[in-house]
Amino acid sequence: MRHLRGLIAAPFTPFRQNGEVDLEMIENLAVSLIANKVAGAFVCGTTGEGVSMTVEERMRVAERWQSCAGDKLSVIVHVGHTALGDSRVLAAHAQKIGASATGCMAPYLFKPSRAEDLADFLAEIAAAAPELPFYYYHIPCVTGVNVPAFELLRAAAERIPNFAGIKFTHENLMDFAACVNWADGRYDILFGRDEMLLAGLAMGARGAIGSTFNYAAPVYLRVMEAFERGDLTAARAEQARANAMIEILCRFGGMPPAGKGFMRLIGLDCGPSRLPLRSLTEEQFVELRDACDAIGFREFASRA
Repeated sequence: MRHLRGLIAAPFTPFRQNGEVDLEMIENLAVSLIANKVAGAFVCGTTGEGVSMTVEERMRVAERWQSCAGDKLSVIVHVGHTALGDSRVLAAHAQKIGASATGCMAPYLFKPSRAEDLADFLAEIAAAAPELPFYYYHIPCVTGVNVPAFELLRAAAERIPNFAGIKFTHENLMDFAACVNWADGRYDILFGRDEMLLAGLAMGARGAIGSTFNYAAPVYLRVMEAFERGDLTAARAEQARANAMIEILCRFGGMPPAGKGFMRLIGLDCGPSRLPLRSLTEEQFVELRDACDAIGFREFASRA
């Protein structure tokens, strides 16, 4: 199994004003990621509003990403769903189209309370795409499933032959480090908190999945490069620049609506978000733009 390394973006799904998926726009998003040295795309996740799309829409989005990625991007398809059968359909489809891997968050309505139960659920999904590496998407703030990632890792390793690792979107760095260090680092533990990337690197992260990598990959690459050469002063300075941007993101409502505002700033309009999320008004977008100009966002943003 090839390990995932570097920056992996969690792309936005572009929608037209009438609510339809804008498949044509995906090529522009892929070109931008490749130009900005992003290694992969984790599609149809939380940033991609996967749970707000039908199974058919998600399959068409995955197909489009795979066709646009070529050999330049690793495409990881998020197949999480509250219905096990639909997750299996999505996973089988990801394998059929030649995706690099699948990923799945925990079910977020009827919630497993034990690592073993969660691992059994995930095993059924992973088995539908046995030829692809499978990643668990650990994001308790969204799913409400607070099973420690390390407990899930151990349970999954026994139950899922194609288990490859975890997308770790949580603040518990002790849990993260336990996952990184287990089994001699056999599994990919991909860090998922953009505002804490430097801390994740210090705890052993070698790859990261994030939404702000769509429009600010260069600043995160500089964080990683400075850390690798031991220049913590520079790494902290670049992380601070990223966090000033993330503060604006949070101030205007977070992901995905405010994030789509940032995409407009780099020339990649991904359209509105789907209800129940409320898209930025034009007045809010202007305010966001002005706030970004005040921190010099355009100096370190991605080049579309």
